[in-house]
Amino acid sequence: MLDEEHRRLLGAFVRARRESIAPDDPGRRRRTPGLRREELAARAGIGTTWIAWIEQGRDVRASAETLARLAHGLCLTRAERAYLFTVAARNDPADPFTMPAQDAPPAVTAVADALPWPAYGLDPAWTVCCANAAAKRLFVGLFDDADHQPNLLRYVFTHNQARALLPDWEARCQRVLAEFRRDYGRTLNDPRVKAVVAWLREHSEGFRTGWERQSVSGHEGGARRFTHPLDGELSFTQHTLAEVERGDFRLVALKPEGGMTEPLDDQFAGLE
Repeated sequence: MLDEEHRRLLGAFVRARRESIAPDDPGRRRRTPGLRREELAARAGIGTTWIAWIEQGRDVRASAETLARLAHGLCLTRAERAYLFTVAARNDPADPFTMPAQDAPPAVTAVADALPWPAYGLDPAWTVCCANAAAKRLFVGLFDDADHQPNLLRYVFTHNQARALLPDWEARCQRVLAEFRRDYGRTLNDPRVKAVVAWLREHSEGFRTGWERQSVSGHEGGARRFTHPLDGELSFTQHTLAEVERGDFRLVALKPEGGMTEPLDDQFAGLE
């Protein structure tokens, strides 16, 4: 349950936004400004009682789906919608990257932490569920957004820092997408995965175009090049392993080309 202060903030915000909306029938005499609660309830497709309880700061907690309907009925801006979900301590179902990553299997975390070169785990939605210090250094910007979970697809397709980091960015985008589609066939019933695909199709033309091509790839290894803002040109061989028990988690390791050399030992050491 929300504490009293959060319930008060939520109720005051919903009431203020409701009272700021012009009614559909402004010609009728009205005692209160804006929409009546029953009018907002009809717009949002939720009960009038729920709106009253929320505005009164009652000790109840609306579901994420109810809040999404309420946001639609109130015609909230993106910033206002984010505030609504933050105060209500709910994840916005329209933004799948606010949802926590699934816990990495212990084997994936243990191997990633033990490797001296960049290594990380991916959950079924390709959210990074664990990463060692070398991976966090390599993927510039991926772990910087405190409001969103680090998702490899979102990073590759929508972050300017990824475009700068990957010298073969367009080819890497299509390779990543083809490999993700191979996994997508195993996770058709996962609502998080569906939400990630829907969001990327809306916000990335490259993802949308590539998704419509229906490309599928099982090739998970090979050479990977990076242009790092601090470390310069870096070359790795990628190795990708499926977690044995789950199968829908991936461990990705980037081994420096030519084996572990002394400079790379120095470079990736002590990055915790």
